[in-house]
Amino acid sequence: MTPELETIAANAAAAARPFADTNPRDRAKALVAVADALEANADSLVEVGMAETGLAEARLRGELRRTAVQLRMFAEAVADGAYLDVRIDQADPAFALGPRPDVRRYLVPLGPVVNFAASNFPFAFSVAGGDTASALAAGCPVILKGHPGHPELTERTAAIVAEALAAAGMPDGVFQVVTGQQEGVEILEDPRVKAGAFTGSIPAGQFLAGIAAARPVPIPFFGELGSLNPVFVTQAALDERADEIVAGFVTSVSGSAGQLCTKPGFVFVPAGHGLEQGIADAAASVAPHRLLNPRIAAGYAERREAVLAAPGVRAVAEGRVELDGSGQGWVTPTIVAVSLDDLAAGRDEILEESFGPLSVLVEVAPGTDLAALVPTLLDGNLTATVHAAAGEDAAELQALVRVLTEHAGRVLFGGWPTGVAVTPAMQHGGPWPATTNDSSTSVGTAAITRFLRPVAYQGAPESLLPEPLQTANPWGVPQTIAAAGESTGWGDDLG
Repeated sequence: MTPELETIAANAAAAARPFADTNPRDRAKALVAVADALEANADSLVEVGMAETGLAEARLRGELRRTAVQLRMFAEAVADGAYLDVRIDQADPAFALGPRPDVRRYLVPLGPVVNFAASNFPFAFSVAGGDTASALAAGCPVILKGHPGHPELTERTAAIVAEALAAAGMPDGVFQVVTGQQEGVEILEDPRVKAGAFTGSIPAGQFLAGIAAARPVPIPFFGELGSLNPVFVTQAALDERADEIVAGFVTSVSGSAGQLCTKPGFVFVPAGHGLEQGIADAAASVAPHRLLNPRIAAGYAERREAVLAAPGVRAVAEGRVELDGSGQGWVTPTIVAVSLDDLAAGRDEILEESFGPLSVLVEVAPGTDLAALVPTLLDGNLTATVHAAAGEDAAELQALVRVLTEHAGRVLFGGWPTGVAVTPAMQHGGPWPATTNDSSTSVGTAAITRFLRPVAYQGAPESLLPEPLQTANPWGVPQTIAAAGESTGWGDDLG
């Protein structure tokens, strides 16, 4: 490890305990200070982001706003204190299973977290994005591994974040940045790092998750990797609002050049759907959009050609890919169609995520048992969507919804999966390969719990208890208290 990396790891480790001990309200004020600073510098940050990523100004301004809102939302959750999940069982000599000791439990920060920034969300999942915000909210120092796709934006954003945290009185070493692939690996391997977070490709995520698991003391690793985001459209839904479905579909596929983890990659529609012309017309009106970088452009061009060449695939809206002399690419949406039988036969060529504006209509014969079909074709996903008619609730549809719940972290009805609302109830995660850990979310206030672990104190004197567990409750956090004599057993009144 280089002297620079050693200093960064040492600083993060030194900051871990004092940062964990900060009053939640002080930590919340620091998060708000970061949000304020980002918004104050929005014009210059967005300008750099546009130059480095090719994303539109409106998209980047919205994303920066989302990042600020996300930081303030975490601040509110931290100030409230419920995230600590404080539980107090007072001593009870008459407890149903014998005398009960005084037991007090809450959640404590893990320690330094390495966050690997994403390329496709230079604000919302990068330097000050959801992983950084939730780790800081939990009381964990963050070492941010910058993404090479937007280096200047990384440097400028990181400086703003660090300055705001310092001005708010947070300990030195709470937020630091490393760059370089090998540097990221080395810092993840360092025993002072206690968790990792990542948004990116399946191969890179597998590699990093393997490092975290293979350490002498394994650490949790929360990776968001790949997702097909299947959509199922019933005939009744098409009869009711075909034009609306077509418009929403093309908009969702083409937004940000399809470089979204929630882009609908496969749409299962009834055979004979009659949507071809509407889709072709809608796709033709989409202006070319630059892809993030030459590597992504090359990967998308290769993937698109493979799909178009697969047996049984026909182009509904062929779109195009234009590469300049540097390999940078501009694209318009490509929509293809394939029968369910041809998809099953050519799954190795077709059934894979395409990172760009490409989506596949899968034409399904009447009477197909979709609920039985899902486990044979789909692994885990971030989302699954159902478009049904108003009031449509046949047993077959109910069975489909149940099985989609087993294969996705978020099940949508009547909408499109792009656009992840930043709300306390949001779930942005799912079974493998959508994420490396399907018990967590990277969006919403529940994301804080990824970087916390439970500790219980039994029979401890008040003077040795941490503030949230003390009877006096100096932090004023919510406490769930089971007083002596309140429970004599379980199920006695259930009949």
